[in-house]
Amino acid sequence: MRLFAALVPPDEVLDELSRAIAPHVGQVPGLRWPGRATWHITLAFFGEVPERALPELESRLARAVHRHSALDLALDGFGGFSSARRARVLWVGVTGDSMTRLAHSVKAGARRAGAAQTDGKRFHPHLTLARAKTETDLRPLIESLSGFSGSPWRAEHVRLVRSHTGPQVRYESLAEWALASSGRG
Repeated sequence: MRLFAALVPPDEVLDELSRAIAPHVGQVPGLRWPGRATWHITLAFFGEVPERALPELESRLARAVHRHSALDLALDGFGGFSSARRARVLWVGVTGDSMTRLAHSVKAGARRAGAAQTDGKRFHPHLTLARAKTETDLRPLIESLSGFSGSPWRAEHVRLVRSHTGPQVRYESLAEWALASSGRG
């Protein structure tokens, strides 16, 4: 099973984002815009995990998640990986409370459960919006989206998600754990 841990913004936040990007979808040749059902903020990517490891992984992730407080976040700022000028990925950034400690805890829990760690990249909180097969100059698109700043929201749950690859990528939520109440709000 191909698995990852993620935060999913609430529908009203995704509605705002959807309205902001709608005029641009399909305007850049070669840029593929997967459906909104795939939108998430990856905390940790685990790659292929054997089914027998799932119970231990779920147990470890539950413990890791419960040690962290809910996060106050917002979607803000667009960019491209590896750079806006030579991008294969268009993303929207995430501001607010730092997710780094949570991401590290989730990765550590997965490592202890024996889940493969195939993603050694530095954590950069973002939500992927579009992909290109070849490097594309996204600077004009990113500039045209620069006025967007999403409403604040509280991330209260972490999901374990299975990725079904193929012509149409599909995600399946396998488990969900609540972050601790932070006492704010």
